[in-house]
Amino acid sequence: MSTFPEYVTVDYESGASETAADYPSLESKFGVAAETVRTALDQYRNPAVMFTGGKDSTVVAYVVREVALEGGFDLPPLVFLDHYRHFEETIAFAERWADEWGFELVVARNETFAGFEPGSEIAVADLPEHTQRELRDVLEYDADTFVFSPDTLAGNHLLKTVALNETITDRGFDGVFSGIRWDEQDARATETFFSPRHDAEKYPPHDRVHPILAFDERAVWDAIWRYVVPDSAPDYPEGHVPVDAEDLPEDVAVEDLPVHPLYFDGYRSLGTKEGSAASDDRAAWTQDVEGTTEREGRAQDKEDIMARLRDLGYM
Repeated sequence: MSTFPEYVTVDYESGASETAADYPSLESKFGVAAETVRTALDQYRNPAVMFTGGKDSTVVAYVVREVALEGGFDLPPLVFLDHYRHFEETIAFAERWADEWGFELVVARNETFAGFEPGSEIAVADLPEHTQRELRDVLEYDADTFVFSPDTLAGNHLLKTVALNETITDRGFDGVFSGIRWDEQDARATETFFSPRHDAEKYPPHDRVHPILAFDERAVWDAIWRYVVPDSAPDYPEGHVPVDAEDLPEDVAVEDLPVHPLYFDGYRSLGTKEGSAASDDRAAWTQDVEGTTEREGRAQDKEDIMARLRDLGYM
């Protein structure tokens, strides 16, 4: 049974009892994000960055890249969790910007479920023994069949958590950057910038690194349009925030920007094809992000499910 390496000496209490209000300006949020990333790149010998193609992980990848280039650190790989039900745009976006920014893209997937369609009913007895153990022993699942869907507790665990844990083990990652924020859900509100995952009976021992905890949804969009886009798209005019895809500067297309195209179509939170929907017909950043729920277009958004998944090693 592996143990967490002794060479890591980070402050696991950093950020405890804080909220986004403790970092009121975008500059202060970027400051703590950069400091967290710099410490992590210095401490961890084999880190990785979770990359979903969504706005939060895009900001994290941007900050990691900027700090790595400035400090002379090697770029850690991006890890993309393939649960088989991604939008085609999400896969294309992840591949494009990993390549554009010079990251290695590691695809993590549970090969057991390759080829299954959503809603397929699978006999638990037909699953590999290690998958049956995850259902019976970890989730205490006692039904004879399993419905293939990434938007259920069992499906999310098997398709995401198990795939992630296997990849962490195979690649020996000791620190994993994640784009979670304090304001998203109660299950994430008490997280710290460095969060230990050292219980070897649950997951391969590693740390989670949370650079953008202090961001809220508005700050993420401000970061993208003020910094990420102008720094990544040649000749993009600083200060221009489009209201829709038709409002982009001349000779600039949606695919030229590190902004997932579905955000232009009104999506504010991206998950599976079946479990995601547009929140509005307006671009995400033009919506009332302060007065409405960010994940209302998403399935599988119950606090008890999120808390259980996080206990098992999900983000």
